[in-house]
Amino acid sequence: MLYYLFTYLHKYHNFPGAGVFQYISFRAAMAIICSLVISMIFGKKIIELLRRKQVGETIRDLGLAGEKQKQGTPTMGGLIIISAIVIPTLLFAKLHNIYVILMLIATIWLGLIGFLDDYIKVFKKDKKGLAGKFKVIGQIGLGLIVGAAFYFHPDVQTKVEIPADLVHSVEKEKVTEIVDSEGKTHFMLDRKLPNTTIPFVKNNEFNYSSILALFGEKMRDYTWVIYILAVIIIVTAVSNGANITDGIDGLATGTSAIIGVTLAVFAYVSGNIIFANYLKIMYIPNTGELVVFASALIGACVGFLWYNSYPAQVFMGDTGSLALGGIIAVFAIAVRKELLIPIFCGIFLIENLSVMIQVSYFKYTKKKFGEGRRIFKMSPLHHHYQKLGMHEAKIVARFWIVGILLAILTIVTLKLR
Repeated sequence: MLYYLFTYLHKYHNFPGAGVFQYISFRAAMAIICSLVISMIFGKKIIELLRRKQVGETIRDLGLAGEKQKQGTPTMGGLIIISAIVIPTLLFAKLHNIYVILMLIATIWLGLIGFLDDYIKVFKKDKKGLAGKFKVIGQIGLGLIVGAAFYFHPDVQTKVEIPADLVHSVEKEKVTEIVDSEGKTHFMLDRKLPNTTIPFVKNNEFNYSSILALFGEKMRDYTWVIYILAVIIIVTAVSNGANITDGIDGLATGTSAIIGVTLAVFAYVSGNIIFANYLKIMYIPNTGELVVFASALIGACVGFLWYNSYPAQVFMGDTGSLALGGIIAVFAIAVRKELLIPIFCGIFLIENLSVMIQVSYFKYTKKKFGEGRRIFKMSPLHHHYQKLGMHEAKIVARFWIVGILLAILTIVTLKLR
């Protein structure tokens, strides 16, 4: 909103300093400051309100150290995170940008599903919360909306540079002239393709239609089915991964902040024609605006971490964890980096896998030997280390270190092929 106000003041009234709102870097800085203020200052008020309303966490007895002290700690703190993301985005981002619109939809959509789950647990005294099938239906619904928008919306496209002497051989309406900040003119060919990035590979683009091409060229017409299905799977997997990771103080919050920084880097270089050409990566117009959203996400996570780090004064609940996972999934798809999710979301992945492995092995051994056996002392993985006697603050710190290493490896894929 402020972007439009100051653009108007700059254009029609030459208002001093209003032109600075044209720069993504300035608006991103303002977004992160605003989100920090909301999450740290107003967040305290929300925590006090939650405490007065007795919105406390009910802790299951898992035999873990420090469990009893957490009983009654305010939950639904994800409201702080969502507020600290949505408000700065509304203030400083271009709200007509399709990528920003979809990120806001993803944040609010999964935030509401998580809120319903927390509400049932806290106020209806039902420990199971919202039935799993309804969560999955909600995640599928978001996947359908996001997948269809990314596939069919005319503003969602990539561009590839072509030599000036070849411009005359291409349909005029498919070529865009772009003058970069250095004054150089680029002739960009518009491409409306469902393509993504393959890490560590030269000419690292993968088109979803190539999957169906194996069954005949006519099958390419149904690429949208494969694409939307892939989006649904990614959104569901990552949001559940974040949800599972949110098991000890600060783990999901800090991990999400690290991932947010990684995604901000990808959004910036992908949406900037100079960096995209230099790095020889996909140029995706308008994704630079996602840096503003990512900055709000980072500020929200860091600010919330002030109260969520050990010993936690508030838990995010499903309100926050489902929203964070959905945000990360949709953001990665927007910048065409969904195949990198197993790397930069490695913490979420290993937490998810630890549960799947534990449950599968338990069922297998129970069927084969008549008694269920375990690989881990407890799953998800962070509880395994707690059972080994490691303090949860140390577990979180080490998981963050691994998360930072994975983030660096992910960013290295920009050049390492």
